Amino acid sequence: MSLPRAGDLRAGVAAAARQLAEAGLLVGTAGNVSARAGDLVAVTGTGVVLGACTTDDVTVVSRSGAVVEGRLAPTSELALHLGVYDDSPHVAAVVHTHAPFATAVACVLDELPVLHYQQLALGGEVRVASYATFGTDALAASVRTALEGRSAALMANHGSVAVGATLEKAVENAVLLEWLCQLHHRASALGTPRVLTAEQQADVIRVAIERDYGTTKENPQ
Repeated sequence: MSLPRAGDLRAGVAAAARQLAEAGLLVGTAGNVSARAGDLVAVTGTGVVLGACTTDDVTVVSRSGAVVEGRLAPTSELALHLGVYDDSPHVAAVVHTHAPFATAVACVLDELPVLHYQQLALGGEVRVASYATFGTDALAASVRTALEGRSAALMANHGSVAVGATLEKAVENAVLLEWLCQLHHRASALGTPRVLTAEQQADVIRVAIERDYGTTKENPQ
């Protein structure tokens, strides 16, 4: 299977940024999106208004971070994106947002517990990476640790990161994480949330596998 051309990769990242902004997960210039194909990574440029992101606002870099194509310097969180790709060969896209509910939860909790079975699609409890200044190697390392075995992580007093095997899946995971954080916020306002036990979570996974949950099926005749 041939890899996407750099231009197609850039267009996909720009479209994902606009989609996330429209969903309220990206505001102004806060956040960044990347996708990789082979040894190339397309990432939103620094200072880009993400809701109006165009292909020209996306920069292509090598896996070492050298600019290959594009007029803008890459996002200040480039080290985080490249580090995630180094850790996880199966990951093809990274989304970093300052989504309101995810950021609020990341200012309070050390971990987002599993209240709803859909969270298991992200790997279970969502860890909160220790706080570090944006754009630093310390932050990148903290987030990479929090992502181990997960498809999303929260960033203490900062925001969130979601990853996926495709750009579409990374966006989907970012949207799911924000919904889960909003759910936790609303449930906590009503009282002490009930957390799914390890046994309940395992049962969900078993049934999901047995029923091929989440896939489209033809109606049996």
